Amino acid sequence: MTLTTRVLIGLVAGLAAGAAIAAYAPGAAPQIIAVAEPAGGVWLDALRMTIIPLVFALLVTGVSQAADTARAGGDAARTLGLFAVLLVGSAAFSALATPALLAVWPAPAEAAQALRAAAHAANGEIPPTPTIEAMLKSFIPTNPVQVAAEGAMAPLVVFALVFGLAATRIAAEHRASLLGFFAAVKDTMMVLVHWVLWAAPFGVFALALVTGARTGLGAVGILGHYVIVVSIMCLSMAAIAVVLAVVFGRVPFMAFVRAMIPVEAVAISTQSSLASLPAMLDTAERLGVPDKVRGMVLPMAVALFRMTSPAGNMAVVIYVAHVYGVHLSPLVLVVGTLVAATVSLAAVGIASAVTFFTTLGPISMAMGVPMELLPLLLAVETLPDISRTIGNVTADVAVTTMAAEWSLEEDAEEELPVTEGV
Repeated sequence: MTLTTRVLIGLVAGLAAGAAIAAYAPGAAPQIIAVAEPAGGVWLDALRMTIIPLVFALLVTGVSQAADTARAGGDAARTLGLFAVLLVGSAAFSALATPALLAVWPAPAEAAQALRAAAHAANGEIPPTPTIEAMLKSFIPTNPVQVAAEGAMAPLVVFALVFGLAATRIAAEHRASLLGFFAAVKDTMMVLVHWVLWAAPFGVFALALVTGARTGLGAVGILGHYVIVVSIMCLSMAAIAVVLAVVFGRVPFMAFVRAMIPVEAVAISTQSSLASLPAMLDTAERLGVPDKVRGMVLPMAVALFRMTSPAGNMAVVIYVAHVYGVHLSPLVLVVGTLVAATVSLAAVGIASAVTFFTTLGPISMAMGVPMELLPLLLAVETLPDISRTIGNVTADVAVTTMAAEWSLEEDAEEELPVTEGV
């Protein structure tokens, strides 16, 4: 039984038990909540404990790897640049589209209020939005250790990026030692995360029990609303990827759609971009992508590029802010966009359940959004995760067709002088 299945069972059992207590034994609810609430809180704090060191180590090693890849050749560097533009664009799209969608179709007010009360942010207060001056000054950490201790994620991400780039400029033996250290930190933190996630069904059960006792079955409706909103943002990335393939990859629309059918089937059944790589390679070949292009771009895309990660993660954080009534200023959304695009690198090679907290924690911290709802949202992540994988594999093949078009144009330019001289 997968972790997601066990967590989902914990969620359903907790909500059902809590709703039953609220309906049939309301007098016992306060005592049960007094026990379950701190139990769930301890588990959540244990998970939070891993976020700062894990994300820092992942970003340092990931940025160094990307920098080495960029030095490997012009095509690789151009592809990495395309990845960066699309990741920022993905986050920016969600930063604009998700609030617009929630304005038209908001979460059920009563259920949102009850869910907010059940999860309750620290001291039951909505975090204040920092001023523009404070936000701008916070980007450069005067004391990286202090910002890490305070959980100030935006300046920590900036420092990790600069640190990772600087590591590529030192002597090779020192760079190997340094990156080896952070690789060891990453692996160690992953062990800790898996230990904490082993107890996830129990932690989620405790949190869901509290939620069910306070909200009844109203939480089911708002969780369904959340799944639809996040899935729409992820599937929008798939639609944008199709447009990119048609406009910039010069692939006929119906040809691309038909070619993607086996890839989407594998993506839906496995919920894994890596598992879909063989099918993507076959599809790229049928679309006429040269072997040298698909052999380079698709593995890079699977390793470094997940187009739906920023869009989906921004949608999750904005939805939580919507439930809590947290006002997100334009500057806060810009910060969230940049952090979401950057920490999407941390999603590489990690199981979905781990990625959920690794990527959403930094974005939530940077935007000042409470994290107490995330364990409950993890329990229903299987459904949005299908949409995430569909968007990712579609984008991977789309950028490969774009790279193929660049390659054809470069080959034509190289052959042109020879043709003129004949």
